[in-house]
Amino acid sequence: MGKSTTAKLFAEAGIAVHDSDMAVHDLYSGSGASLIEKEFPGTIVNGKVDRAELSGRVINDPRAMARLEAIVHPHVAQAREKFLRDARDRGDLIVVLDIPLLYEIGGDRDVDAIVVVTAPDAIQKERVLARPGMTEEKYERILARQIPDSEKRARAHFLVTTDKGIESARRQVESVLRAISHVQNE
Repeated sequence: MGKSTTAKLFAEAGIAVHDSDMAVHDLYSGSGASLIEKEFPGTIVNGKVDRAELSGRVINDPRAMARLEAIVHPHVAQAREKFLRDARDRGDLIVVLDIPLLYEIGGDRDVDAIVVVTAPDAIQKERVLARPGMTEEKYERILARQIPDSEKRARAHFLVTTDKGIESARRQVESVLRAISHVQNE
């Protein structure tokens, strides 16, 4: 969809961004690697989680996915809470929580406004299939676990569409920030 690029646009505008995917990467390369290895033996290479190996183990097994999420989600939540405490301590009035599965984990109840980053289905599919190790089957399984983009768009406060290039997305981010700043000033 362009979510990571859009998050960078918010950061370039001076907004602190918490990246949930980065929190997972930190877990996989840090203290969480041993927890993952214990639950999924043989998934660690050079002290880090082999994401492709782990994905292969859980993508078709809902129970294995649930076991993985029981390890990952609390870590990501702790990292997000620390980020929010630090932002409060700095006096930040606006922050961005980049949460790929916001609605799926119920995170929409914990935020003041939701920006959904979106692109037409064909562009989304093209972008995802261009990722290393991605297959059509894996793509379909990922989509099956997510709320449809149309529902996310309908539930959002703001949309950033990413099919018209970076400058268009940048203007949309600036518009979101103006709208949020306006609400804060009322």
